[in-house]
Amino acid sequence: MEPDNDTRISKFLLLGFSEDPELQPLIFGLFLSMYLITVFGNLLIILAVSSDSHLHTPMYFFLANLSFADICFTSTTIPKMLWNIQTQSKVIIYAGCITQMYFFVLFTGLDDFLLAVMAYDWFVAIYHPLHYTVIVKPWLCALLVLVVWVMGALNSLLQSLMVWWLSFCREVEISNFFCDMKQVVQLACSDTFLNDIVMYFSALLLGAGPLIGVIYSYSKIDSSGISSAQGKYKAFSTCASHLSVVSLFYCTSLGVYLSSAGPQSSHASTVASVMYTVVTPMLNPFIYSLRNTDIKRALKRTFSVPVM
Repeated sequence: MEPDNDTRISKFLLLGFSEDPELQPLIFGLFLSMYLITVFGNLLIILAVSSDSHLHTPMYFFLANLSFADICFTSTTIPKMLWNIQTQSKVIIYAGCITQMYFFVLFTGLDDFLLAVMAYDWFVAIYHPLHYTVIVKPWLCALLVLVVWVMGALNSLLQSLMVWWLSFCREVEISNFFCDMKQVVQLACSDTFLNDIVMYFSALLLGAGPLIGVIYSYSKIDSSGISSAQGKYKAFSTCASHLSVVSLFYCTSLGVYLSSAGPQSSHASTVASVMYTVVTPMLNPFIYSLRNTDIKRALKRTFSVPVM
């Protein structure tokens, strides 16, 4: 079915956080700082993993992929917001909005699946330590990441194409700093029943599915036969960084969902989106590096700092 060209708009308006001109420099500086910290922090993780042979293991391979996904995830939304503040414009063209939604859904899915894959890696390492190298082979790690990319790309392509065929009867104002797919679909003047079904099915399959995998992995770790409380504490302390990132990711994403579902939720949804899209990717490098002596040593070797 061909789209109705008479109702095809050429642009969207991103309302952002505030229209107060006095707050714009503060917002610009704050988000530019968080974006640079996110990019450089995750780049350091990737550099450490790629340059140190001691970190050429499945766990750090997945971590490097997660850091790359976080850089791309943040780069999908923040640069456009900073550009709009700098140029005092709220406009994003129609094709640009669809493209932004595509990459946003893609890298959200990648984060989701990679956290689940990392939980599986921890589960095998703790539950089957003697068979770890037999089960988690390099080709399996590469295959898992490839499957994650393919599934994420197909899902985001399907949802973006379905939004592309919607009709919008007026200039659309999005009460956020990026093109949030759920908000865009709600503002369409054509039937969005199929879009809603696909979005909810995707959230159930690609959102709840990996979360169930994470919960299952850690439940098996808890029942891994480690009888002493000290042994269980040691087992969970080794994956405390991953648990922290998982908790932060799912709590903030759940906050976005709940805030967008409530009445008069535009401001609450925008604030929750900041936690989900900016703060979480920024904190990930700190969570993994501050508690990880291997990463610290790799960074010291990379920058020729004597290792103590």
